[in-house]
Amino acid sequence: MAQKKNVFTKKELEELPAAKIIDKLQHENYSLLDSLGAEDLRKEMVPVGKACNTAINYFFRTTGPKNDPEKHNTAARKKLVKVLSKITPGSYAGMPKDAQNGLVIGFNHPSLGEIARILTMKIDIMGEKPMYFPVNLPWYESLAPNFDRIKRLGIVITPTITPSTWKKMNLEEGTKLYEAANRLKHEFRDIYTDLSHDAMKNGGVIFVAPSATRQTTVFKSEKVFKKEDPIIPTMSVLASKLYSDPQIKCDFLPMAVLPPDGYKRGLNFRKKYKLIPGEIMTSTEIRKKYYDASNPGHLDGFDWDFHMRIAEKLPKKFWY
Repeated sequence: MAQKKNVFTKKELEELPAAKIIDKLQHENYSLLDSLGAEDLRKEMVPVGKACNTAINYFFRTTGPKNDPEKHNTAARKKLVKVLSKITPGSYAGMPKDAQNGLVIGFNHPSLGEIARILTMKIDIMGEKPMYFPVNLPWYESLAPNFDRIKRLGIVITPTITPSTWKKMNLEEGTKLYEAANRLKHEFRDIYTDLSHDAMKNGGVIFVAPSATRQTTVFKSEKVFKKEDPIIPTMSVLASKLYSDPQIKCDFLPMAVLPPDGYKRGLNFRKKYKLIPGEIMTSTEIRKKYYDASNPGHLDGFDWDFHMRIAEKLPKKFWY
């Protein structure tokens, strides 16, 4: 029987910094979701989390040499690619292998299945480049106990609370629980921003879903596509924060995910996905084309153009 999750006291929720909360999720069997009364959201991800953690443990347990950490990690990565290529197959022809600058890869997010294919692609062709992945809190909690081993594979995950998850948590506005959760939501975002900055300075790769949730189409609706409704500014907010440092030269790559016929929201084992790179958007292009001198924190039109470069690589049924 699985060990019951620990919960944070009200005082801990009010006072502990996000970094300490994350440490307890990783190493002390705590659940922030349970503590906030959203246990059902955590439980939804338990089966997937168990499968992922079992697989990761297997790769490390059955490879060597264990007395040489660097060679052990490399062997585990090679075995991971070999196995995932069979059970979660995907093609990624044309994806950049040797990008000089840091790279932000934004992708449409129709299911959980593309995550396994993206991990395989990154480990296979991007080698030792550090990879940073913002992970929705329910998904993060299922993987947190294996954070250290995941990091040894070259993957750094960090929690985020997406708008969809925030809504599902049903916290009552004005309560101390709501205020504590809202504080942590913003602190998680700050931690992710700091990690993103470090990743770009070190020539790493960030993967992010602009939709901030799983959805079938690239644009949330036809009204968003037609610019009648606002678009979620995920990419422009990230770009604005990264480019606030003039030393950062990271590029942005739109990547289209074409799921298999008959796919579902889960992992879709043994069904082949296609990861299709769009036209890269360089730091020079972004700074020149989208920055508004009168409003330095705003990148006018960047989000819509980024989404469109993903959509252009997909059949129109995936546009909106």
